[in-house]
Amino acid sequence: MLYVVLLFLMISLLLYVILAGADFGAGIVELFSTKKSQQITKKTVYRVMGPVWEANHIWIIILVVILWVGFPEFYNVLTVYLHIPLTLVLLGITMRGVAFVFRHYDAYKDKSQILYDWMFRISSFLTPIFLGMTAGSMLSGELIITQDYEGFTFYELFIKPWFNGFSILIGLFFASLCTFLTSILLIGEAEGTDRPIYVKKSRNATIAVILLGFIVLSYGLIYNIVFVTEFLKNPYTISLVLLSAVLIFPLLKSIKQARKIISRSLAGLQVVLILIAAIVTHFPNLIITSNSQISILETAAVDEAINVLGMSLIIGGLIILPGLFHLFKSFKMIKVLEK
Repeated sequence: MLYVVLLFLMISLLLYVILAGADFGAGIVELFSTKKSQQITKKTVYRVMGPVWEANHIWIIILVVILWVGFPEFYNVLTVYLHIPLTLVLLGITMRGVAFVFRHYDAYKDKSQILYDWMFRISSFLTPIFLGMTAGSMLSGELIITQDYEGFTFYELFIKPWFNGFSILIGLFFASLCTFLTSILLIGEAEGTDRPIYVKKSRNATIAVILLGFIVLSYGLIYNIVFVTEFLKNPYTISLVLLSAVLIFPLLKSIKQARKIISRSLAGLQVVLILIAAIVTHFPNLIITSNSQISILETAAVDEAINVLGMSLIIGGLIILPGLFHLFKSFKMIKVLEK
């Protein structure tokens, strides 16, 4: 049952990155657009994502519950030592949600709409960066796990692990992935005359992902970060990365031809391959501290708790997944047969 729980944990992570990532990317695309393009993107994003944007965050809720119930010691490390970036993530999600609602549903239209627009754009940009920085801090080797809090400064324990060069680069890389996903999604949702805007943005986002990925790996090699060195030595991760790289060529062709189903499928597959490569590199040791590594398997709860959690996830999945499918289908988010 432990591996059933781990499977749900990985699926929740992948779906959150893809669905909520595309959600965050909407604000980033809007932020880095001309004034005219911002208005076009604003209308397109609301039409496409408005009915379903809240559902995307169900996956991070499931992910947090699995960690909290199934892997309490692992969860404790994250919430104690990374409480600052996680709090900033929660604030960003809240501000983004507030801005999204008020800029569309506020009955009184005035200059406050400008504030809502900028809140939405800035929070959409910063939130995935802080999410990426949190992930980066788990792998940077800067975390210090200790009971002797007086022996270290507040900066060493609670700032440096996530506010360092490697973590910042991971944050920027994740933000570029979000932009990449949204740009490709919007190709098929934009009006015919607006489609070239997103074709261009998709190409630029693809280049940004490749460039930042190269910078992250180069930085890790230069500073001898364990995760990066092992990432480049692992044959499975190299194979996954090479497959993702090969898919860039048909992806760019499908972007140029504005073929939405193929481009979305290839983009989603590339993100999944990158995430699986990152997980496989060091599994089950998903936290690398300054002097040790923390295995998620060794922090699992007692068998009774894992069994109940696993059964709950299976039953919940049978209820939730058909409902989500119906929601996306009802608002035409699932258009498998369209070219």
